[in-house]
Formats: sequence, C-alpha cells, structure tokens
Amino acid sequence: MDLIKEIFGHKIEVYAFVGPSGTGKSYRAQMVASEKGIDYIIDDGLLIKDNEVIAGESAKKAPTKIETVKHALFYKEEEKQEIIRAIKQYKPEKILILGTSDGMAKKIAANLGLPEVQEIIYIEQVATQQEMETARRIRVTEGKHVIPVPTFEIKKDFSGYLLDPLQIFKSKGKGEKPYISEKSIIRPTFSYLGNFTISDTVFRQILEYLASKVEGIYRIQKVRVSNLGEGASLYMEVTVTYGSNVMNEIKSFKEKAKKEIENLTSMNIVDLEIIVKNIYVPENEENT
Repeated sequence: MDLIKEIFGHKIEVYAFVGPSGTGKSYRAQMVASEKGIDYIIDDGLLIKDNEVIAGESAKKAPTKIETVKHALFYKEEEKQEIIRAIKQYKPEKILILGTSDGMAKKIAANLGLPEVQEIIYIEQVATQQEMETARRIRVTEGKHVIPVPTFEIKKDFSGYLLDPLQIFKSKGKGEKPYISEKSIIRPTFSYLGNFTISDTVFRQILEYLASKVEGIYRIQKVRVSNLGEGASLYMEVTVTYGSNVMNEIKSFKEKAKKEIENLTSMNIVDLEIIVKNIYVPENEENT
C-alpha cells in the first residue's frame, strides 16, 4: 500500500465487475458502482467519472478483437500513462474495473500500478440468466456494445459509427428519487455487420428541410461533404431572400443545422461553411 501511495499519492480501493463478453456488464456498470459508492469506472480502455470520459480511448475502436483486448489491458505505455496521470489528478478513493474474467480485472489493476482487487462482483449477482441471454443475442445479431457514458461524450470519437442513446432510470439509493442515466450503444470496427456510413444525399435532404424553415434562405444550390476522419465537413452554397437579415439568419441556421445533423445521424460535424451565391428578389406588388 505504501508503494501505491508513492505512485498515486493517496489510498485507492479497487473493485471488479466480472462477466463473459456480451452479458451486459457495461449496461449495469454504473448501477453496480453506485451501490458500492464508486464514482470511477475503468471499461475497455476508458476511465469514466460518473457520466464523463476523463481519460483513454475506447478499445471498441480497435480494428481487431486481439487489438481490443490489448487496448483494454493497457499494454501500450502511452495508453497506460494517460490513465495513471488522470488517476493522480482526480484522486479517486474507489475504482471499479470491468473485465471478462477475474484474471483480466487483476491484470488491468496490475498494469496500471493499482492495488489488488479487494472485491469482485459477478454479472450473475445483478442480472438474470434471461437478461444475460438477451444481451448476448443483441451482441451477436446486431453487433452492438454498450459504453457507460452519454452519446455526446463519445460522439467525437466514434464519428461514422452507429451510436444509439439508451436512457435508463436509476436510483441513487434508498429514499432517493430515480434519475436517468444515458448510455451509448456502438457498433465496433471489427463487427461483421460492417461500417456505418451516410450518403451525401442524406445531408442535403436534412439541410434542405431545415432551410425551408428559415425565411431568409430561399434555396440551397449546392452541398458538398468531406470526410475528415474525425468527422464530416459540410459546404453549402445558398440563395438568400432580399430584405432579410442575412448574417443573423445564416449564423442561427448554422448552429441549428450542425446540432440537428449530429442528433439525426450521429456523425460529428467538424465544420459547416455557408456561402451566399445569389439573392432572390420577390416581385413587388403592383401599385393600385
């Protein structure tokens, strides 16, 4: 324990939540953590505090299952050091490690220089056989995995992947009102179901619909979509209506369009550039 204090500067209690892959550990991680008074979770390469990712990169982005396991175990020095630095900064008193076996959870603790796991909670203690079988079926047939953080927290890291928000009512304890905890369901890169892509036409249709609600935009002339890796960059050429407050309406439209596209497609929008190419002048009514 003295060595742990020397490395991290404070005492840390380590717990593990263990169950076979696909049985719903991530789905129930925050519930287990809450019952044990734990605010920090290590899951698939991420260090999570409450509903926020504070360090790491999800192992579910890895191209193969082997790389996923290596990433989750923090084999690479730079990945390990990032988590260690965050632990030193945030000084958690308790940490919950998720693993598919006792050995995996203990290996993660050892690789990060954490104390030995003092208690192991098994998925069978918090989920029924039917619930675990349902989770496995979804994993196999739909290729979906759960990360115990909200969609907006990981959207920038999973641009182009399938992201579904999952809201779950949870209770903080006896006598406390339940609250909604949002988790994120993703399809990893090695899923046999393939990558999730969106046609440029979809972006144009969404933009045209949103523009139809803006009085100052008469017509969209052109839409171009560029994939920047970390997200999509959109370019638009528009015709505006003469007499409208063009600058304010374009600014308002950009903010709303970016937000709506991200919500509807789960794609991270890096940039939305709008160029005014033409001005539409409504015909004046004849004087009587």
